[in-house]
Amino acid sequence: MNKNILIFLLAVCFVFSCDDVNQDQDPSDFQPLDSAGMDVSTKNALPVKSLLTIMNVNKGTSFVAFESEMFFEAPNYTRDGRFIIFNSNGKLYKLQLYSDGLPEEIPTGFAQNCNNDHIVSPDGKSIGFSNQEKEKNISKIYVMPYLGGTPKLVTSKGPSYLHGWSPDAKKMIYCSERRGDFDIYSIEITGKKETRLTNTKGLDDGPEYTPDGKQIYFNSERTGLMQIWKMDVDGKNQTQVTFDEYNNWFPHISPDGKKVAFLSYDKSIKGHQANKYVQIRLLDLATGKIKVLQKILGGQGSINVNSWSPDSKSISFIVYEPLKSTY
Repeated sequence: MNKNILIFLLAVCFVFSCDDVNQDQDPSDFQPLDSAGMDVSTKNALPVKSLLTIMNVNKGTSFVAFESEMFFEAPNYTRDGRFIIFNSNGKLYKLQLYSDGLPEEIPTGFAQNCNNDHIVSPDGKSIGFSNQEKEKNISKIYVMPYLGGTPKLVTSKGPSYLHGWSPDAKKMIYCSERRGDFDIYSIEITGKKETRLTNTKGLDDGPEYTPDGKQIYFNSERTGLMQIWKMDVDGKNQTQVTFDEYNNWFPHISPDGKKVAFLSYDKSIKGHQANKYVQIRLLDLATGKIKVLQKILGGQGSINVNSWSPDSKSISFIVYEPLKSTY
């Protein structure tokens, strides 16, 4: 077998249901039971099985496209909808959907410590990603051809964590720490001077352009809990979008611009931690209504980057299932 192919377990299918909720939903929803009726919320959730899950957001049904006892993170679709890209053990992989194939490594040259911030450009020609430099363990952003190649440095400063591309594929947007504070920046892919878009105390993270290129959605803790915000592309008119009792992270705008999927933690959890019981929720931008798509064990690694299908019908995410040996 090609050395660039991971050995994963075969996929299995299962179906979930989604339910409508208000923004003041009961926090007890973060305490699910495992298949044996055991409350695993207080147990050590490692080691875990990783389940790449695809959900139709309109029908509320989902299935496992691939699973493995190897830990992997942050799925996102290619622009033609045929493949899912994710990271595992510092490398990037692509999996052809609806086939019997196994994930194949995407060659990243010297960049062998890729993290969970990666996304294909809107024109489908390039892939941007963040890589932890070994010398100082600082994340910087790179770009390379979609099929792999020699990465080109985009951000000379770090840490920098990629979250999105502008619709014209000329700029990247990211979260970066400068002088002790994490804010949102944009930069041309040629690596010219970065532009700071937020400048408030507290963490601003998870920025993404809307499909029309007019606004940016992001998450911010400036008002206490982490909430979803939006602003103009030049950083003006920063406006809070969600006002509930959760910590809401990583807003992902659908390609048709009508919906925003995001990750919700219990308000007691600080940061986007791994192996927590979380909710993947969906905001309808026309009505302002929010519903729960799925309650999962996950968090960090589940939906760090935009994971919408090109037709805006489905999202992909990673569910982490504790192995039986954990109990």
